[in-house]
Amino acid sequence: MKRLLAVFLILLTVSLSGCIGNAAEKSGSETTTGTITVTDALGRTIEVPAHVERVVAAGPGALRLVVYLNASDMVVGVEDFEKRYSFGRPYIIAHPELKELPSIGPGGPGKLPDFEALIKLEPDVIFITYVDVKTADEIQEKTGIPVVVLSYGELATFDNEELFKSLELAGRILNREKRAEEVIAFLKSAQEDLLKRTEGVEPRSAYVGGIGYKGAHGIESTEAGYPPFAAVHAKNVADELGSGHKSIDVEKLLEWQPEYIFIDEGGLKLVLDDYRKNPDFYNSLSAVKEGNVYGMLPYNFYTTNIGTALADAYFIGKVLYPERFKDIDPAEKADEIYRFLLGKSVYAVMADQFGGFGSIDLSNGTVKHSLPTSP
Repeated sequence: MKRLLAVFLILLTVSLSGCIGNAAEKSGSETTTGTITVTDALGRTIEVPAHVERVVAAGPGALRLVVYLNASDMVVGVEDFEKRYSFGRPYIIAHPELKELPSIGPGGPGKLPDFEALIKLEPDVIFITYVDVKTADEIQEKTGIPVVVLSYGELATFDNEELFKSLELAGRILNREKRAEEVIAFLKSAQEDLLKRTEGVEPRSAYVGGIGYKGAHGIESTEAGYPPFAAVHAKNVADELGSGHKSIDVEKLLEWQPEYIFIDEGGLKLVLDDYRKNPDFYNSLSAVKEGNVYGMLPYNFYTTNIGTALADAYFIGKVLYPERFKDIDPAEKADEIYRFLLGKSVYAVMADQFGGFGSIDLSNGTVKHSLPTSP
């Protein structure tokens, strides 16, 4: 009898062990290996830890997306570029503590992170932008750390599937999936609001100058297909040139005679310097004569500051179609956007750095924070 009981207990133990093993297998790789498999923006398949606690973000805009996902507390190192320049980048203005973190390399367009610094910091994942497959694989191989490539897709557009997929991917890795959904919904909702407000308007003609492109530029620097104009159905006079950044012969402005001129304040100083040299040219433009020259915040700094681009679109809508935006105060709207994306109101700092939303008097270089009102 005792021998039968012993055999029964042995069989029971084996059976229970098998059940436990099968349950572990059924729960997936997260239980058995502690990793999940993801596909990044380049189509690379990568295994990353199922529970990420330490990350770094390298390349233009990578850190911004981590901040949008409310995961800045997971960041353990930043590029020197992020540490040196908070100017014009709301995510660093909102989170200055990031500048105190250890360096992961020089940063800046085309600069790779420091492999030794990455190894020393031991992040669970490296997020990176604007690299090819070969470079991403090389960083992963030499550091032994999973490298996930994110993408901004087509810059400054608000309905941007590549960007949304990158937010979803990073959200999954960082256990911020719900937050990623909220950010995407917020961006889509803002775009829909802008389009709905301006649906059926008689488009006003406009030009944007001073657009930053690998540095600051003057009135001649513009953008065809300018997303904030498209978002509010403005007629961009530069659209006849195609799409993307353009450097025009300024005589074109005399031919186009746009009703409104907007100046990206990243290039405002250069525009004002040029005005002092050529006042007759500027004063022959109808927009200047009518007082329809406006300054707005630059959003092209270490790729697209999406929140600022949205805020600019609301400001432009307020200027062109005040009756459609009578309930909008552009400064308050900017802070509403910044608070959602970054957790803090930073418009005042941005305005102090650049001038903020308002009309520009080219003759004395002042930005007046007064806007058209609805009739």
